[in-house]
Amino acid sequence: MSTSTPSAPSSTATPPSAPAPGAYAAAGVDVEAGDRAVVLMKEAVARTHGAQVLGGAGGFAGLFDASALLGYRRPLLATSTDGVGTKVAVAQALDLHGTVGQDLVAMVVDDLVVCGARPLFMTDYIACGRVVPERIAAVVGGVARACEEVGAALVGGETAEHPGLLGPDEYDVAGAATGVVDAHALLGPDRVRAGDVVLAMASSGLHSNGYSLVRRLLADAGWGYERHVEELGRTVGEELLEPTALYTRPCLALADALSEQLHAFSHVTGGGLAANLARVLPTHLDAEVDRSTWTPQPVFRVLADLGGVSREDAEVTWNQGVGMLALLAPEAADQAVEVLRTAGVRAWVAGAVSGADAEATATVRGSKGVDGGGARLVGDHPA
Repeated sequence: MSTSTPSAPSSTATPPSAPAPGAYAAAGVDVEAGDRAVVLMKEAVARTHGAQVLGGAGGFAGLFDASALLGYRRPLLATSTDGVGTKVAVAQALDLHGTVGQDLVAMVVDDLVVCGARPLFMTDYIACGRVVPERIAAVVGGVARACEEVGAALVGGETAEHPGLLGPDEYDVAGAATGVVDAHALLGPDRVRAGDVVLAMASSGLHSNGYSLVRRLLADAGWGYERHVEELGRTVGEELLEPTALYTRPCLALADALSEQLHAFSHVTGGGLAANLARVLPTHLDAEVDRSTWTPQPVFRVLADLGGVSREDAEVTWNQGVGMLALLAPEAADQAVEVLRTAGVRAWVAGAVSGADAEATATVRGSKGVDGGGARLVGDHPA
């Protein structure tokens, strides 16, 4: 973990006199504050390190001993990168920064597990207008706790001050992770079959998508984050900062238990349930998900009612109560539900896979550049 420093300009002219001490700080970059932030976060980061991590925090690069990969038949490395989006604006407004780190890990690492990959290590990046050591340590502490939970080492990162680009109390976070899966265990569209069931896993709420719409709805309605909402049982801010669920360990447990009977996962993030499900289907198959099998958490109804958001718009913006999907052989459905229940995740059979139906309406075919199958939602949620 380190704070960025400027590169020296290339010049053949006589170098200027050295700047006066503190000139960089006067320009808005406090190197000492960055160093204090590293000291505050080191203990949390170290807890994610096993014997595979060499050198600890503070180096120019994180080192990870990959000797364990020699035990794989054909190890495939998987990588993913993401951020938390404008959810950080809520954390900044409330001056509560301990949960966005988990959001970051969930957005990155739960993408890896979609192909069956086990996370190995992660790095993070925080850009801020001003380094406040305690705030940076709170964010990274959340990243570290979540990395511990999913079994990934936090091997490095960067904290960079961008005065003039970001306000003094503004920041953004991003991260990247690497995982591994053996080629014979790789999950994806090639394994999906007609007759597979679609297993839904409950979300913890909004997760980290659609916050630009959420913030606009609240602003238009004049609702502050401190407003208590009876249907939510807490304040708006508390609801919006609910950490994103971590599915990595439960999904890996499911893969271990079901083996060849598990065919694919889909992480429900930006674009909503149907669009993300379509990404993991082969072009000749459709998946139909029945809304009547679950009731979304109250936050989705509260927000939709607040701004008159249509069901169609809501379903392409928010996860509507489902954070991860699994596609598996129908005879394994009961076992899968039990494995996930034991792992602390509520799951249920929400739909099925069949041959593509060119005449079906409201079907999403492929998404985000993927030439995938078709996915659609049918029915209505229970009243």
